[in-house]
Amino acid sequence: MTVRVLLFASYADALGASEVALDLPAGARVADVLARVRTLAAGKRIPDKPLIAVNQKYARDDQTVSESDEVAIIPPVAGG
Repeated sequence: MTVRVLLFASYADALGASEVALDLPAGARVADVLARVRTLAAGKRIPDKPLIAVNQKYARDDQTVSESDEVAIIPPVAGG
């Protein structure tokens, strides 16, 4: 199955793309998506527990992803 991964700010800069498409086995979880992204060039810059959304809703590591889901890896936001 193919899952679309959106990357923002420093994560997009590190990986040189704002999105990537990953082929994953059926039954893959959010944790599997993160593990696969970390195998990409500079993917190790993503922290162990980043904020994740699946189809624009916050998700946990153990949530299952499905064909054509959109997974967003969201960096920390600072403001004042």
